[in-house]
Amino acid sequence: MNNVVVLGGGYGGLTVVHELLESNLPHGAKIYLVDRMPFQGLKTEYYALAAGTVTDMDIRVAFPVHPSLEVVYGEIAGVDFENRTVAVSGHDPLPFDSLVLALGCTDNYQGIAGASEFSCGIQSLSATRRTYQQVNDIRPNGQVTIVGGGLSGVEVASELRESRADLNIRILDRGDSILSGLPAKLQKYVASWFHEHDVEMRSHICITSLEQGVIHNGAEAIPTDVTVWTAGIQPVELIRNLDLPKDKHGRLIVNEWHELPSVPDVYVIGDCASSTFSPSAQLAEAMGKQVAEVISGKWDGKLPKLSRIKLKGVLGSLGKKAGFGLMGSTPILGRVPRVLKSGVLWMSKHHFG
Repeated sequence: MNNVVVLGGGYGGLTVVHELLESNLPHGAKIYLVDRMPFQGLKTEYYALAAGTVTDMDIRVAFPVHPSLEVVYGEIAGVDFENRTVAVSGHDPLPFDSLVLALGCTDNYQGIAGASEFSCGIQSLSATRRTYQQVNDIRPNGQVTIVGGGLSGVEVASELRESRADLNIRILDRGDSILSGLPAKLQKYVASWFHEHDVEMRSHICITSLEQGVIHNGAEAIPTDVTVWTAGIQPVELIRNLDLPKDKHGRLIVNEWHELPSVPDVYVIGDCASSTFSPSAQLAEAMGKQVAEVISGKWDGKLPKLSRIKLKGVLGSLGKKAGFGLMGSTPILGRVPRVLKSGVLWMSKHHFG
């Protein structure tokens, strides 16, 4: 049998499924897609759902329908590599010949006391829905504090400013500047946009703990009505609990075919896999295409030589009318990157590119 089990229906997992369904499937091949949700949520747009500028329906993508595909809904209880089965709540164990781990990530609270209890996030669709409710229930002139000045934090802050002009919005970051991993020209442009739109930015913040309504920066107490956490990610708990080699970020180490070296035909992609690239939807999709190529190649009796992954760049939004990006080493600012980002979203919703 050629049973392929894909755990996770996000960017990487769904790319594997689409690519395999569009290939020459062997007779009797069966693909199982396991997810807790009945559709893909476009995670790169969760910031907009949290801010209330798009609806839940706007960021859903239906799973494909195909005679060789079975979608299994439920929580993944564990993976038995020796017997090559996956335990899913409410279902019989799923046997696999090939397994793809594409389970994504969750917030990393860096061991800060109270962070998980007294902040909300955007790392899952259900978490984002809760964040939307908390943020949009704040009274006029209330305070939203976003912890983390990376791409997610910047997009949440700018979109929320567009959604709620009455709120006080601040970003706290431990570095010298927001978007510290991107060129200075881009940082200055985004900082200028925040100054113009009355978003407070504070750098060199070292958060020691959170309580209800208070963020502790050492001896300083910073009051807040809602805290949105965008200050780091880690692989999901199932991946963290696997007794297998990992990198310093807790991501599983894989070989050149995105395969676990000690477990043949088990592939890891996206936020769960060690990589020289930073985690992104674009990277997950690129890995997914290559894993589908490897699985199809093995069906044909030949292991493909994979090309080096090349990412196209970074795009971010500042509300609905402005944005920023990095194409290669070239910063792009203003309306053009925002239009490009909208185009990428359209392609994601229709599974192009």
